[in-house]
Amino acid sequence: MSFTQLKKLPTPEEVREQLPLSPRGRQIKQEKDRAITDIISGQSDKFLVIIGPCSADHEGAVCDYVSRLARVQEQVKDRLVLVPRIYTYKPRTNGDGYKGIAFQPDPERRPDLVAGLIAMRRVQMRAIEEFGLSPADEMLYPENWGYVEDLLSYVAIGARSVEDQHHRQTASGFDVATGMKNPTSGDFSVMLNSIYAAQHQQHFAYGGSEVETSGNPYAHAILRGGVNKRGVSQPNYHYEDIKRLIGMYNQMGLKNPAVIVDANHSNSDKQYHEQIRIVHEVLHNRQFSDDIRRLVKGVMIESYLEPGRQDVSEHTYGKSITDPCLGWTDSKRLIYDIAEMC
Repeated sequence: MSFTQLKKLPTPEEVREQLPLSPRGRQIKQEKDRAITDIISGQSDKFLVIIGPCSADHEGAVCDYVSRLARVQEQVKDRLVLVPRIYTYKPRTNGDGYKGIAFQPDPERRPDLVAGLIAMRRVQMRAIEEFGLSPADEMLYPENWGYVEDLLSYVAIGARSVEDQHHRQTASGFDVATGMKNPTSGDFSVMLNSIYAAQHQQHFAYGGSEVETSGNPYAHAILRGGVNKRGVSQPNYHYEDIKRLIGMYNQMGLKNPAVIVDANHSNSDKQYHEQIRIVHEVLHNRQFSDDIRRLVKGVMIESYLEPGRQDVSEHTYGKSITDPCLGWTDSKRLIYDIAEMC
């Protein structure tokens, strides 16, 4: 019933000084920030595709994936903005299992948070410096923002975090597009209240200081489905769901109404191959309804080099060790389909 202090963590300033982003990297990141916020605000008609592994596990395989994504981005750059998911923390419902590269740089060894902070920053830096794509990550722990604030062009607040006051307040200080997921219950009003909080100025304690934020006008919705009281997944990407959300968005008077549809999680019931069908349905609905086209600005897809998932001990290169993912062959084809339908 007590805490045992194991080691002191380096400060964000110390880690950024150890692994600084180059001037060219900073320029790439700024350009990607603007490309994404222009989509969210409606200034750009391009479509956002946030795609990559459920959780980053091995640096080599993740960077291999990003290198392939960069080559596809060059071919679809007139229609799509591709953002690699480099999710460095994995939320665990019951606390067990692999918790991400920031906890365990080597999934088969004990957690090492000091080495994890370095590994987290290094893999996200490589996406920018080597492949020209600044990443997305889920902000599971708001205090970690300082370690990656100069690297991320997109931040997601997860379904289990979106009701938390500290996450909402911290998101109000982010200077990049920030997606607020609906909670696991699927309740739209909780998500919209979270967006409202993130879009407005906040005054709170953060990192040992009293702080004030300016509000994040690019906070928006992510639909990931929900689970009812019987534990059954309830999708919320259908035409009727989006139409209902449009009405609720209008009533709230939020800035830059926008939705990203997460094609996995409770929308697919974690049947990873269903992501293809779900994305096609979302794009069809955008073609059918101008209101939906204006609101739905992108999709989120869980994808890796190999399809499915594996246990940590199996050692298949580029295959998820957390939730099952779409394989690269199907992912590449799906990206081209998205470009064609947009």
